Amino acid sequence: MESFSLILAIVVVTALAFDFTNGFHDTANAMATTISTGAMRPKVAVAMSAVLNLVGAFLSVEVANTISKGLVDEAGIRPEVIFAALVGAILWNLLTWLVGLPSSSSHALMGGLIGATIASAGVGAVHGDVLVTKVLLPAIAAPLVAGIAAMLATRLTYSLGSKADGKASKKGYRAGQIASAGLVSLAHGTNDAQKTMGVITLALVAGGAVAPDSDPPMWVILSAGLAIALGTYLGGWRIIRTMGKGLTDLQPQQGFAAQTSAATVILASSHLGFSLSTTHSVSGSVMGAGLGRKGGVVRWSTATRMFVAWGLTLPAAALVGALAEYVTGFGSWGTAMVAIFLVGSSAAIWKLSRREVVDHTNVCDTEDPAEAEPAGVVTTAMAAVTPPPAGGTATASEDPVPSFPSQATAERTPTAPTAV
Repeated sequence: MESFSLILAIVVVTALAFDFTNGFHDTANAMATTISTGAMRPKVAVAMSAVLNLVGAFLSVEVANTISKGLVDEAGIRPEVIFAALVGAILWNLLTWLVGLPSSSSHALMGGLIGATIASAGVGAVHGDVLVTKVLLPAIAAPLVAGIAAMLATRLTYSLGSKADGKASKKGYRAGQIASAGLVSLAHGTNDAQKTMGVITLALVAGGAVAPDSDPPMWVILSAGLAIALGTYLGGWRIIRTMGKGLTDLQPQQGFAAQTSAATVILASSHLGFSLSTTHSVSGSVMGAGLGRKGGVVRWSTATRMFVAWGLTLPAAALVGALAEYVTGFGSWGTAMVAIFLVGSSAAIWKLSRREVVDHTNVCDTEDPAEAEPAGVVTTAMAAVTPPPAGGTATASEDPVPSFPSQATAERTPTAPTAV
């Protein structure tokens, strides 16, 4: 093993910084529904998710190998290419976090890697078959499969619980939500933490620090797991609000169905080595659960903005990665300029986020009901074909369940709006 060069050390640190942003960007995947339905307090939820993400990082290396060995040619890839790819991924993560959109950190990483690789070694250095079969097709299939499964599971839970005691049923589903949220967190660690492991391993191979076709060293697995766990604990509260309250209003039955469906899809993909977007899976399951309850509403304006972000993720990150690789091609001063640009842009985004702070004290605050989006065509059509519960009336298990307000929220006294 050769000693670390300065550029290789910079790449490893930048990769761990991306892993950190991945953690707080994707906390919503595991805990948004659990927090929004009141099954767990916000800070407790993100702490549990952080621990399970760390555990999940040690369970498999299949996805890491897809990134490090399958997506691009290892031969001819310089550490500067990996650095440029990470710049594109980090900036896209921060921008979508700023506006509260649950886009895919995975696709941001792979987009940056593809763009930087093409700029450095040409289109031929990207393995198109791996890109299609293990990235693009799962990106389309995952939200559909998870959404359909969650919709069917939601209908089944309401049907089976139609004659159950309302309070006991809700208590049981809250416990089920906690368990399923833990499963999603574990699945997230097995999938997303490995992507950073794969990138670091690819950089180590490019820098001559490890042999080609090597699995991630133990220190890479540990550092990637710790970075994503720390980011998860800090909590991506803006995206948690969007996922938990912005897409639909979830009850414990729906939250349990959504999380269980998403966890099943994510764990299956990790086993197969698919570099799946956990964001796509969980978002699809949340919308499916929203459609599965009679009278449930999916806010399609929010969903549309999210779909647009999904479509832009790969090309936008690829473009930034390619531009960053072009600048690093000028030598050490070019790499320094890209690093300064990354730090400055990140600081500017953070400063903008302070204009409207979202944290654990207000993450469950909802918008004025008068401004809520009415049911759209799709929601109305789904409600029309949903069979009514036994007896033709709503059951106790379908009554809305208010989320637990945080202490800070409970202490605030609401004021009536002033007519203008």
